Amino acid sequence: MDSFVIISGCSGGGKSTLLQVLAERGHAVVDEPGRRIVADQLRNGGSALPWTDLEAFARKAISLAEQDHALAKSNNSPWTFFDRGLVDAFAALAHASGDIAATRHLAWQHRYHSTVFMTPPWREIYHPDAERQQLFPAAEEEYGRLIALYPQLGYRTVILPKASPQARADFLLQRLQER
Repeated sequence: MDSFVIISGCSGGGKSTLLQVLAERGHAVVDEPGRRIVADQLRNGGSALPWTDLEAFARKAISLAEQDHALAKSNNSPWTFFDRGLVDAFAALAHASGDIAATRHLAWQHRYHSTVFMTPPWREIYHPDAERQQLFPAAEEEYGRLIALYPQLGYRTVILPKASPQARADFLLQRLQER
């Protein structure tokens, strides 16, 4: 869907904060599947956590991202911004299982806008919490996998500037207007 825009990149890079700004400006947003899964697993004593069972976590993320994609089709917003999405979940599954071929096949089934906005690693704003337990070097490695994968799947990546959330939102919306 050309109106479905992914914001991906480094964990702890400011994606969720940027989505809050976009929501405040009246845009439809979809929260990150991974954070919702982690919160649910922690609340219910589950083990499908990225630091415990990455493959189970990724499979849950794929399922939730597919649901998000389907539900978003019913909104009438000109843009729907996703905090991560199916490609990120597929990347996690490929990393956990080594099954890259299946991941690519699945990623082609659910398309998003051709431009993906990436939050780069930004140590100054990175902080682990109960739902993000990976250390900064692991977040940088994840970013490396994603920045390589998106172009392989036909997406153009645009790296967001290290700026305030409001300036990032302005940058992103301006780039979308230019297309």
